[in-house]
Amino acid sequence: MIQLTEAAVQALRIAITSSSTPIAGLRLTVLAGGCSGYQYQMGLVENSDPADLSCESHGLAVFIEPSSVAFIAGTTIDFVDSLDGVGFAFNNPQAKSTCGCGKSFC
Repeated sequence: MIQLTEAAVQALRIAITSSSTPIAGLRLTVLAGGCSGYQYQMGLVENSDPADLSCESHGLAVFIEPSSVAFIAGTTIDFVDSLDGVGFAFNNPQAKSTCGCGKSFC
């Protein structure tokens, strides 16, 4: 369903171990908005929503908000550190186009 690269997993594990609260996993949502029509929202959560679709990548739990599944099925999430910036990058086969920053798509 969703794949995380080794770099993304390492970045998330660092955030998880430095958290003051127990983390259940990563939650992904797609919201209307952004430069191109839809934008990604992700965050570490203490608990998943019971309605979330759950999967696992490299031993890390990933929770996907149900209405977002169709928008991000097959997406690979990477963590990049380049001259353009540092952060998570989404390779989404469902996206027809993305904005310049890569955080929104249509």
